[in-house]
Amino acid sequence: MNDFIANLPKAELHVHLEGTLEPELSFELAKKHGIELEYATVEDLLRAYDFHDLPSFLRIYYKAMSVLLDEDDFFQLTWQYLSKAAQQRVLYAEMFFDPQAHTSRGVAFETVIRGIRRAQERASLELGIDTQLILCFLRDLSAQSAMATLEESIPFKHWIVGVGLDSDEKGNPPVKFSEVFRKARQYGYRLTMHCDVNQENTLAHIHQCLHTIGVDRIDHGVNSLEDPALCATIAERGLGLTICPVSNRFVVQNLTAAEIRRMLSLGMRATVNSDDPAYFRAYVNENLQALHDEGGLTRDEIVQLVSNAFTVAWLDETRRASYVQRLQTYVDRNRAA
Repeated sequence: MNDFIANLPKAELHVHLEGTLEPELSFELAKKHGIELEYATVEDLLRAYDFHDLPSFLRIYYKAMSVLLDEDDFFQLTWQYLSKAAQQRVLYAEMFFDPQAHTSRGVAFETVIRGIRRAQERASLELGIDTQLILCFLRDLSAQSAMATLEESIPFKHWIVGVGLDSDEKGNPPVKFSEVFRKARQYGYRLTMHCDVNQENTLAHIHQCLHTIGVDRIDHGVNSLEDPALCATIAERGLGLTICPVSNRFVVQNLTAAEIRRMLSLGMRATVNSDDPAYFRAYVNENLQALHDEGGLTRDEIVQLVSNAFTVAWLDETRRASYVQRLQTYVDRNRAA
């Protein structure tokens, strides 16, 4: 199974570019910009990755971004992730980025997206990995700030496939951003929102995503299993759920393998992703491997999760069919062997 998972053609739909900032790159960029980090060594920084809930993770996550200042920083960040993803046989990735986390520090939106775009174009040519960007709004900031960021994105709309909503969910329900997402839909963006695991009022938030906002996908969404009506709606609409098992194990002390298996049995299109792999020390292969080794998921269940990702990806049908065929060819060859 190790080799089977390692070489399985994959799509990743839930990865935060800022969450791919490896400690070594943090120190490299800090030295470049003359920034003094709180930790003396890479090992010291890694020891600080002792998260027990979402807020404890976000505190370190946002502080680490201080080293991302110029266009080349964002190029390096994205290139390192895409190089790793290509090594793990990711054929296609939809990547989140958080412009407000940078513009609030005085880094221009254009600086951020141009650096990311350069890495995407190079990765397409040199690594053969296809990518699209999803702009995420920080839900603990105001709806006005989100709307201003949406308007800032329009000159670069041809580089962005959709918008999302992330950061601290407590007291920041989806409906807070109803008008922003309505406007984003008018601009032609696809819509997704985080509904993190075991958050306050999480069922109400999932309900708002489905019935008020009208999302095309839900990020995380594990708690939907607590409400059969929500499960039925998600299954009937064919909505994707981007689950991040190792992230869940850090934040809620549970790999959620049983929940993922149950989603599959209910016909829900669960997918497996890495979330913030530099912090949770697991890219997509390690997440799939953990589900098999610790969660007991079978080869067929792993394949179904990967197939679901291609099915719910924001792709045109020609590209989707090509990726699904490559996956099926790989599975058939291994079955024959």
